[in-house]
Amino acid sequence: MELERARGISISATVLQFDYDGYRINLLDTPGHQDFSEDTYRVLTAVDGVVMVIDAAKGIESQTRKLFAICRRRGIPIFTFMNKLDRPTKDPLALLDELEQVLQIGAVPMNWPLGTGFEFRGVFDRMAKHVHLYEMNANGAYRAPVEISSLDDPIVRERLPEGVYRTMNEEIQMLDHAGESFDADAVLSGNMTPVFFGSARNNFGVQLLLDGFLSHAGTPRPRSSNGTVVPMEREMFSGFVFKIQANMDPKHRDRIAFLRVCSGKFTRDMSVVHSRTGKRLRLSNASKIFGQTRETVDEAYPGDIVGFVGQSSLGIGDTLAEDPSVVYKEIPHFPPEYFAALHNPHSGNYKKFRDGVDQLLQEGVVQGLQLTGTGQRVPILGAVGPLQFEVVQYRLENEYGAPSKLEPKEWKLLRWLEPSYDIKTFPRTHLPSGCVLAENAEQQHAVLFTSEWALNYFVEREPDVKLSELPVGS
Repeated sequence: MELERARGISISATVLQFDYDGYRINLLDTPGHQDFSEDTYRVLTAVDGVVMVIDAAKGIESQTRKLFAICRRRGIPIFTFMNKLDRPTKDPLALLDELEQVLQIGAVPMNWPLGTGFEFRGVFDRMAKHVHLYEMNANGAYRAPVEISSLDDPIVRERLPEGVYRTMNEEIQMLDHAGESFDADAVLSGNMTPVFFGSARNNFGVQLLLDGFLSHAGTPRPRSSNGTVVPMEREMFSGFVFKIQANMDPKHRDRIAFLRVCSGKFTRDMSVVHSRTGKRLRLSNASKIFGQTRETVDEAYPGDIVGFVGQSSLGIGDTLAEDPSVVYKEIPHFPPEYFAALHNPHSGNYKKFRDGVDQLLQEGVVQGLQLTGTGQRVPILGAVGPLQFEVVQYRLENEYGAPSKLEPKEWKLLRWLEPSYDIKTFPRTHLPSGCVLAENAEQQHAVLFTSEWALNYFVEREPDVKLSELPVGS
């Protein structure tokens, strides 16, 4: 997306599938910016392991802490890649200490850098006792790893400056005697993170990370339906939709729903039950994605990600299963913190504007509301961060040819009413000034408050009106 290049940030999660060393890897790359955390959190429900990429010059950033907390709660194995070692960095031991102190997790370096910044010469694989040198041959490829018997090997002394060699030797000896010991069970439970060092931009250390991940991340994990674990080996197919993306290929106005297979075997053209509607669907047009390349998927197994093209009835969080009693509730919901009205400044673009807004709301780019009792049909958008509004406007104009006008609103909090509440009896006259009623596409009613004080005032006046941060059933 051009906006991603202009901003220098990731805006939406990317889904890739590829084969490596006898394994099928489903790679879900998530946005790092906190304004797009909703998309990231949804993607985390589909994964079985996480690679936490840390800029070795900056250390742990605020968004990393939030994402780590989600992974920790779900018990997902976490692997750490300390990136950009070819540039000036923090001290490697300080980075390890930061991991342990800030994230409260055991950290075991699987390899160790031979210098940093301009003195970076490679990494020492502590498990295999290999040295991987950071230098290219005449063809532009990196030299093969050199096996050594000890760090006193002449080839190590020859390649490293004396100061770098001495420091590296002292650090590795200290790690061997006083560092964390590798514990495979602790890694699988998310209580210990294997740490790798390298430079992703130069594709150095990435293969070591990938090999380590495949060795220690474990197999795909089962998911639960109605409090009961659904075994992956169960014959009947099931899975849930965790992401929807439209217009991935600018040449085609398509829409792809990404599903994580949880049990059984998917076969193309099979018939399943759509849990939200109770209707049967035929799953054709199944694809796997790699960049702009798509390949037809004929079969898939638990842990695989399958993209379904053209299934307009699918929404984020929907379950598809052969057994209609299986329903996954994996997708988290978050209360929006920013609100805005989105206007169509050109009446001739009404259909483009409406179709574009509807599609972006289905994707979960932002949350959509309509004010009730006002007669206005202007979409009200809710977001975790304000940059989400910018994405909506950019995509409306560039993908649907519908420029828009954004009107920021003063609301700060959203609270949902119980589904059984009779909206006709709602005491509108007791709402503080500026607070309003709204509803979403599922006709669930909510109240928009301008401040914490306004919320507390209303709750005190109307204790019988039950409010919640999230819709009931989320």
